[in-house]
Amino acid sequence: MEILQYPSDSAEKKILATIERGLGFTDEDYNNVNTFIEAVRKDGDKAVCHYTNRFDSKYVTEKSLKVSEDEFKEARQNIDRDFLKALDRAVTQIESFHLKQNQNSWIDTPRKGVMVGQMVKPVDAAGIYAPGGKGGKTPLVSSVVMGGVPAKVAGVDSISLVTPPMENGRINPYILATAERVGIDNVFKAGSAWAIAALAFGTETIPRVNVIVGPGNLYVTLAKKIVSGSVGIDMIAGPSEILIIAGKNADPECIAADLLSQAEHDTMASAMLVTDSLSIAEKTAVCVKEQLEKLSRKEIAAKSIQDFGAIIKVPDINTAIELSNRLAPEHLELLVNNPFEYTGKIRNAGAIFLGPYSPEPMGDYIAGPNHVLPTAGTARFSSALSVENFTKKTSLIQYSKQAFEKEADDVIALARVEGLDGHANSIKVRKQSRFSSQGSME
Repeated sequence: MEILQYPSDSAEKKILATIERGLGFTDEDYNNVNTFIEAVRKDGDKAVCHYTNRFDSKYVTEKSLKVSEDEFKEARQNIDRDFLKALDRAVTQIESFHLKQNQNSWIDTPRKGVMVGQMVKPVDAAGIYAPGGKGGKTPLVSSVVMGGVPAKVAGVDSISLVTPPMENGRINPYILATAERVGIDNVFKAGSAWAIAALAFGTETIPRVNVIVGPGNLYVTLAKKIVSGSVGIDMIAGPSEILIIAGKNADPECIAADLLSQAEHDTMASAMLVTDSLSIAEKTAVCVKEQLEKLSRKEIAAKSIQDFGAIIKVPDINTAIELSNRLAPEHLELLVNNPFEYTGKIRNAGAIFLGPYSPEPMGDYIAGPNHVLPTAGTARFSSALSVENFTKKTSLIQYSKQAFEKEADDVIALARVEGLDGHANSIKVRKQSRFSSQGSME
């Protein structure tokens, strides 16, 4: 990894390249995804199976699109006990964190004769997308947990999971075991844009949902972007990223390992170290080179490091914090003495990992907070996936006759300025109505 001094033109160039790397889709990508979506809207299960047969497995049929109870039963017999133990810990801890996010409905009487409030209700149905991962050989079970748990905690009645099948037409047993542990109602053998379209508009087999969440490839992300006018989505997610702020006492080997843990995601991922110690910068660069050679995904990680990775030497940690707020990273590690001294200065970050024993992968799998986080600088205005993504809020308003009469003329005055005579008339009619003396309009 190259070491850049900050501020400098070379550092600025690297920072801008990272900030502006964006989603990176072409007109052809957009048109392809639109084709998939329209085919599913028109032909339902037939289109979903057609694309699944073409790209993932020739064995999926309209009858086998939904995972059967027999398939769940078979999956239970092929699961490692250590995995089930780890899964139980992860689900329990992630559920505990998300339970604290639940919001209650409330009612207030701010003025005499006036009642206002907010009713919080879950959406009726939610869809979770879990990427296939090398044709199902590396099942992304954490995506099932992070999408399913907050939906379940929110009280969603129907939760559907879509995920690409393996070549044999089955779903990886670890995905099914995770879906069962989380409490997902239905699992379907479909991936990519056609799976998103099926969730958004419904098919003969796959029910229509109100919210779709979960990470995926470019086509999944584009499909979510296109259908977002018809269904709620979590976010338009870009490539993964990590920024590590390290002081002179940080461990270069740990820093290098954490940087590579994100660089291995894909070639567009960003991994940056910002430090006030030249010694840490130089030692980390050596460690990255050594560890990179041992990664199974070293080609991907190497390309990521080359294009969007850097070690940036800054004058002091406060300058590092300012740079971090500008980058608004998805993951921010504070490997400094007394990290809580700096936490309050962080304005923009998806998640903050404090101290040497809180590496980013702990948050990916087991700590409790959700790992679906804003990317590409969107932490400036958005937040992690949460229970709130699966709820909606309805306002409650009630006036007594006396309270209505006290405020009616102000509503009329405001409506007239906006040229909305109908609004003003709605108030005037009630003031003059024969019902007005009765105090109710039942």
